[in-house]
Amino acid sequence: MEEKKFVSFKKEELGVKEYIKRELGKGRISNVSIEYTPVGEKIIIATSKPGLVIGRRGEKIDELTRVLKKSFHLDNPNIEIKEIIDPILDAQLVSDEIALLLERKGSLKFKVIAYRMLQDIIKAGALGAEIVMSGKLPSERAKTWRFSQGYLKKTGDPAKVVDRAQSQAKTLPGVVGIEVRILPPNAHIHDRIDVNDELRAKIKMQGLKNEEIPKVEEKKTKKKKKEIK
Repeated sequence: MEEKKFVSFKKEELGVKEYIKRELGKGRISNVSIEYTPVGEKIIIATSKPGLVIGRRGEKIDELTRVLKKSFHLDNPNIEIKEIIDPILDAQLVSDEIALLLERKGSLKFKVIAYRMLQDIIKAGALGAEIVMSGKLPSERAKTWRFSQGYLKKTGDPAKVVDRAQSQAKTLPGVVGIEVRILPPNAHIHDRIDVNDELRAKIKMQGLKNEEIPKVEEKKTKKKKKEIK
């Protein structure tokens, strides 16, 4: 019984998240998280366009709160807005943006859209990025296309800091699946080496030491040869 309650609870929570994303518009919402407090439900909406989400004088937030109380039977939903400073470094917003561009311009320009988006991500300071498109694409060679640039770890601890997201584009030929992976600029990588002035000085000093060692050995060997004679 406990398992069934847990599954139904998670289904209702997923329904709330999907409704908020659908109601506020595709490409505006990155993530919706729900925290349960003694006072009520705290719903945090991460978005790059807080003004459009809130609406004039908070009209959209008030309407959303009424629907959540009536349709989803939430006791006291409290909606908070979390602004995303760099939307180009958010995997969900990027994947949604690619989906919107494919729906608007057509799947024939999927290469141009992917390469341009990849360049924007790297220019924004990302250490690495990958865009994978699959589905009804105008190509005879493969049904899946992969576009990548920079450093992107897929296994081990560094892979945990990679931001991943998926989206779908409904084009005239059919549905195109989009998967985006971004390694943010502030990601901590254990095997990363930063070549700075201090490291260059150490390498230079080590090189000088290595040059001095053979000369000393040569002098020692010459002395030994003289003694033998």
